Amino acid sequence: MTELLEVSDLTKTFGEGEAATHVLRGLSLSLKTGEMAALLGPSGSGKSTLLTILGTLMKPTSGRHWMLGQDLVAANDVALTEFRNRHIGFVFQFHNLLPDFTALENVIFPTAVRAGRETPAARARGRELLVRVGLESRIGFQTTKLSGGQKQRVAVARALMNSPELVLADEPTGNLDRASAQQVMDLIHEINRDEDTTFLISTHDEKIAASCWRQIVVADGLVTG
Repeated sequence: MTELLEVSDLTKTFGEGEAATHVLRGLSLSLKTGEMAALLGPSGSGKSTLLTILGTLMKPTSGRHWMLGQDLVAANDVALTEFRNRHIGFVFQFHNLLPDFTALENVIFPTAVRAGRETPAARARGRELLVRVGLESRIGFQTTKLSGGQKQRVAVARALMNSPELVLADEPTGNLDRASAQQVMDLIHEINRDEDTTFLISTHDEKIAASCWRQIVVADGLVTG
């Protein structure tokens, strides 16, 4: 496996002076291409802040963040937006789908944003992904008419739309029943195996963590295990 990303000595502080909150305190970790890793730690440990930084949605206060050979700390906002759209996918606990859009429109949204319009190629890719996640019969349904598990499968398909090297998943099964959660995790494992996509999954579910190849434990703003 080749190294996909590396962060070292990451710090993140919110506020200043006596009101400053130090969330990350010199955190370091790396991920390899094709890795399936669980991100563990109690609430307030810094997991969400770390995912936000890894997703280039926020810069650290200090430290190093490299991915695919690019220095993402030095990159400007325009470059980060382009990098994020091309190389990183996101799956959230509460789906973050657009309620007035169909399943297909939600899936192709990342590509439509980049291209400035929907294209036939994007629609074909979106349909292919929805078939793959078992939603062929729901392609034209508005997301308000889908179950929680179906919505999360749409979210996984959307995360894969631009064929990213890295997918960051923040409690992707936290709002699902056990059966739906297992379906989503089976899908994630299948994609990881077949497409060599790297997944970093933040979770409090010990069963899900155990199904990953590696467990990364964060506590008090540092990787502790």
